[in-house]
Amino acid sequence: MSHPIVRAGEPGLVRHLLVQRLYQYLHFTTELESVAVLPVTLSLSRGQDDLRLTAAMREDAFKITTDEAWHAQFSYDLMAQVAAETAVPLHLTEPSFVRRLDVIREAMEAELRGVQSLAFCIVSETLISAILADLPQDRRLPEAVREMVRDHSEDEGKHHAYFRSVLKYFWHSLSPRQRSRLGPWLPELVVTFLEPDYGAIRDSLLTAGLTGTEAETVLAESYPGDSVRASVAEASRTTIRYFAEVGALDEPATREAFHAAGLTAGLAL
Repeated sequence: MSHPIVRAGEPGLVRHLLVQRLYQYLHFTTELESVAVLPVTLSLSRGQDDLRLTAAMREDAFKITTDEAWHAQFSYDLMAQVAAETAVPLHLTEPSFVRRLDVIREAMEAELRGVQSLAFCIVSETLISAILADLPQDRRLPEAVREMVRDHSEDEGKHHAYFRSVLKYFWHSLSPRQRSRLGPWLPELVVTFLEPDYGAIRDSLLTAGLTGTEAETVLAESYPGDSVRASVAEASRTTIRYFAEVGALDEPATREAFHAAGLTAGLAL
């Protein structure tokens, strides 16, 4: 929003882009819950796994399913309200994580495809609570947005603790071969969740009236590779520590994959 090309644009351009980014955030939330989280929590609540969770943890999975369905619903509802209030047309693209997960699933060995969904759910649920924590205090945001994020954040703090516990059951339910094969994919799952959705950002710039060249310039100069990698590494530290605690990074190939992705810098592992 502070890029010179954007600042030099037509009156109302910054507001238009901010509303589009809000749409993207709300759509991302709806899709994340619907595509990546709800199928997993339903499976856990029904015992359709080999994790040997306690009865209390199965019950908690049912409660989380209710929470996550509500998050998807109120995100979808607020998106419609914002469209009506602002008259900024909805222009939604499928979040990049959906396509990237499909690519990862196809590239994985067949024996891992049944566990990839739970692995990504653990990653996303232990990462998202920190992302949401600061937004409710940001007075630049409309009150309705802050209240929605506050509600979401309170639930996700509980979900974070739950999925940290599930990780221990999950990792130790895998065979040594599965752990050695799945481990090197974990950094890709982290990056898939945290990396900016360049395609959605580009589309919002184009629909706001920027040329293709201008949009590419804004993207390149707003999201330099080194800064993005540093931001992803900082945001993922807690989740990476959880994987280290269960022994995932004891595997040399897994540790090297995290290192190659730039996710271990500054961590005492």
